[in-house]
Amino acid sequence: MPNSSSISEFLLLPLADTRQLQLLHFWLLLGIYLAALLGNGLISTAVACDQRLHTPMYFFLLNLALLDLGCISTTLPKAMANALWDTRAISYAGCVAQLFLFFFLASAEYSLLTIMSYDRYVAICKPLHYGTLMDSRACVTMAAAAWGAGVLNSLLHTASTFSLPLCQGNVVNQFFCEIPQILKLSCSGSYLREVVLLLFSVSLGFGCFVFIMVTYVQIILAVLRMPSEQGRHKAFSTCLPHLAVVSLLVSTACIAYLKPPSISSPLLDRTVALLYSVVPPTLNPIIYSMRNREIKHALRKVLH
Repeated sequence: MPNSSSISEFLLLPLADTRQLQLLHFWLLLGIYLAALLGNGLISTAVACDQRLHTPMYFFLLNLALLDLGCISTTLPKAMANALWDTRAISYAGCVAQLFLFFFLASAEYSLLTIMSYDRYVAICKPLHYGTLMDSRACVTMAAAAWGAGVLNSLLHTASTFSLPLCQGNVVNQFFCEIPQILKLSCSGSYLREVVLLLFSVSLGFGCFVFIMVTYVQIILAVLRMPSEQGRHKAFSTCLPHLAVVSLLVSTACIAYLKPPSISSPLLDRTVALLYSVVPPTLNPIIYSMRNREIKHALRKVLH
């Protein structure tokens, strides 16, 4: 039986069984990746270059775009390279780095989405105190806390996961290194510590989700009391996309990390992983810019 000290590489799950489908998946993923790079890059450039977008909401949106760029760049390039060159291998160090970076960026993004819900709550429910509660120092502190929480969370999980003895081979049933799939390779009964750590992280994530839901109930009640139809439309157009992104991220991540092993299958695992690792970074630029006049105006200035 191999153990973690003797494993020099892992074998990832191929995207398809035939060469033709592998090449098709390569081109599809390449298109998705380029779209994500373009969308998040344009938002980052627009927010950085347009002085009118130097507000808390767009500062957090800039951070979200940077996290999305990093998140999708952690998983897709390796998957595309494996599909193009018809290989499955990833080095042990590469797997550790991929797992750490993805968990760090995903955790930081979820923390940032929680902060963004608080920002919208203050802007709509406490507009007179917005300048005080969301000044530049507070925004930088909250963004730094989100990034720092992501680093700490990922460091704990990565160290815990790869400190386990791996006795079940080196085949990872996923197109990137994912904690649940690495745990399946560990010796029976040795992964209890990581499971407890995962449950703790899930509990914290659920607490954040409850906080987001409570803030949005308050936001919706405040918006419905607005006398202006234009004001209600503007408030909903900035809040509902954020709620949709959070719901997609939380639901798919919960399925990936909490579903019972009895319903696990390579196709289901791969589909769920695509939904929470690829779809949000690709759709976020569309969701946050298509109905936002300020972003579209800034993008027109940048493009011209």
